[in-house]
Amino acid sequence: MRHGKKFNHLGRTSAHRKALLSNLASSLIENKRISTTLAKAKELRKFVEPILTKSKVDSTHSRRTIFSYLQNKESVNTLFTEVAEKIANRPGGYTRIIKTGNRLGDNSDMCIIELVDYNTIYGKDANKAAAKTKTRRSRRGGVSTKTASSAVSDASVVDETPAKETPKKDENSGAEDTAK
Repeated sequence: MRHGKKFNHLGRTSAHRKALLSNLASSLIENKRISTTLAKAKELRKFVEPILTKSKVDSTHSRRTIFSYLQNKESVNTLFTEVAEKIANRPGGYTRIIKTGNRLGDNSDMCIIELVDYNTIYGKDANKAAAKTKTRRSRRGGVSTKTASSAVSDASVVDETPAKETPKKDENSGAEDTAK
């Protein structure tokens, strides 16, 4: 009977499973996005989110604790220098799983697991870019009657007229000053 056995063993021994999750977590931290099976991604999310929470406090104790899970100096360094700064204000939910379909060979469910703050498609940066490209429209919902080219030509006419008048006045007044 499997009463109370909640986590997926992924068909591996405990040491093999621990090494697998450690390597997947290191790859996720360094690359910010990895492609894997859905079962591995769900287990990786349970494994890596507490690690990301611990990385918010940059102390020797938290570094050593995280190193005991990851066993990779480069990924620990990346985690504390780059990732921890981005996730500092986020209360949880650091990863996102996006299903990509089935693998051709064995038809297993494949997905992409990524860090939420590093995605430009779904993240805050994409919403800001969309908001910046939005243009203001008139109340009637139509486009203004002047086209862009006529607006430019009107502006150039307005700019040319005062430019021609002011030098004439300056020349006349200068000539009058010298004549007196």
